[in-house]
Amino acid sequence: MVEPSNNQPELEPLSRTQVLIFMGVSAVVLLVAAKLWLHFDRISILPVRWTGTNLLLGIGVGGVITAASSLIYRLWPAYRRSADYFVRLVVKPLIWPDLIWLGLLPGLSEELLFRGVMLSSLGLNWSGLLVSSLCFGILHFNGWPYVVWATIVGLLLGFSALATGNLLVPIVAHITTNLVASILWKLGNRDSKQPLT
Repeated sequence: MVEPSNNQPELEPLSRTQVLIFMGVSAVVLLVAAKLWLHFDRISILPVRWTGTNLLLGIGVGGVITAASSLIYRLWPAYRRSADYFVRLVVKPLIWPDLIWLGLLPGLSEELLFRGVMLSSLGLNWSGLLVSSLCFGILHFNGWPYVVWATIVGLLLGFSALATGNLLVPIVAHITTNLVASILWKLGNRDSKQPLT
């Protein structure tokens, strides 16, 4: 059994297959939601422009988010409990190559919906940024501390989209954050019984 924190229900650990299916289904649902939104609200989403500068900027934003998350993890016990619960449930069952999917699937689908479609539809301004970031935070509900942190991350990702006018920056930042955080967790919690492939 996965040990619950004070606010978390007790859940059986997920299998690797269950986590991968959940990630795939979640990505498809978010992509369908984005496509339907675009169908009914004919808006122009932020472009994805591939440049070395924007790629590096996305990696830098992802690094800042990962470093800030690490600091908050050390300083805020309630967030630490929420994060530990999430990684035991989702990251622990995965093998090393699966971490690529953990970076790509949410990074692409969530950024398309929240920064690409929702932010563009609500307005490429502060109110659109706040509402889309709050929705992003709520999507990551795993206790209120996790929602607060995910909302802050949404604000940083959204601001990077607004500042650059390029959806590539938050996509790369999100992928970087998920990849680096999950790799660091795997390295810090190596189980001799868990294969690398």
